[in-house]
Amino acid sequence: MNLFEENEEIVVFKVEKEDNLKSFLFLKDISGRLFKKLYRKKHIYINGRPSKSNSKLKKGDLVSIYMEEESNDFELQKMDLDIVYEDHDLLILNKKPYMVVHPTKSHTRNTLSNGIAYYFNERGINRKIRFVNRLDMNTSGILIVAKNQFAHQQISLQFENNTVEKKYRAVVEGQVEDEEGFIDLGIVKEEGAIERSAIGDKSALTQYKVTERYKDASLLDIKLFTGKTHQIRVHMKEIGHPIIGDSLYNKESDHIDRHALESYYLKIKSPRTKEILEFSIDMPGDFKKLIKHLKST
Repeated sequence: MNLFEENEEIVVFKVEKEDNLKSFLFLKDISGRLFKKLYRKKHIYINGRPSKSNSKLKKGDLVSIYMEEESNDFELQKMDLDIVYEDHDLLILNKKPYMVVHPTKSHTRNTLSNGIAYYFNERGINRKIRFVNRLDMNTSGILIVAKNQFAHQQISLQFENNTVEKKYRAVVEGQVEDEEGFIDLGIVKEEGAIERSAIGDKSALTQYKVTERYKDASLLDIKLFTGKTHQIRVHMKEIGHPIIGDSLYNKESDHIDRHALESYYLKIKSPRTKEILEFSIDMPGDFKKLIKHLKST
C-alpha cells in the first residue's frame, strides 16, 4: 500500500502551514464522525506512518487517509449504465426512467444498485454503493454515487450547505404567466398517505423559469434550493400547473408514459481537489416526443 499515491483507497493532503492533525482535517471538511472512524481503525497517516489525533504537523508533511476495501450484498446484474463521469471518488450516472434505485420488496431485481454492483465487480472496485442524491423511479437524470466514505461525506456536506446547484426540466399543464418566479411553500408527508407529500410547515424553496410556452402547456427550467420529497411535483400542482403525466399529483398522459420531470444539470465541487465539476445531459426522447405533440396542437 503506497500511502503517498492517491487512488481509490488513499486520499493525500499536503500541509501548507503548521497545525495539529485533528484541526488540519477539520479544515479539510472531514467530519468528526468520519475522523473518529478512520482514527479508530488506524487509517490516518502522517508521512506514511500511523498518527495520533494530537500529532503536530509541519509545512510539507503529507497526511493520508485510507479507505479499506468493502463489499455489498446486491445481486450482480449486467446493465447498460449511462455513465456521465467517473473518477476515484465519484460515479455520475444518467438514470433512465422507470428504474428503481434500491431493491425493495416489490423490486428485488433490475434496480440501479444491481447494475452498479455488477459494474464495480467487473472492474475490481471493492466499494459499497453510496447514493448521495435520490430520484423517483419515473424521474430521469443525473444521479451521484460516492465510491468511498470520504466522497460521500464531502458531497453530502455540500448538499447540507446548499452549495450544490441542481436544475430540472419539467413540462407542466397550462401557460405559466410569469417568465420566472419562486415558490416558497413548506412541504410535509401527507397524513395517512404512503407516497404523497403535501403543503406543510417544513421549508421548501423552488425557482422556475419559462423556457417555452405551448397552447396548453409550458416547458420550465427549475432550480431547487431545498430537497424535500416530491418538492417540484407538489409545488407545481399547488400553483395550478401540475406536471404532465404525473399520475400521483395530476393524471396520466396519452403522450408520455411518466411524469415529465428530469434532473438535467448538476454543479458540485470535487471531493479531493475542490475544483468545480459541472454536468449537463440532453433532453430524453420521450420529452422531445411530448413537446413535438404540444407544438403541433
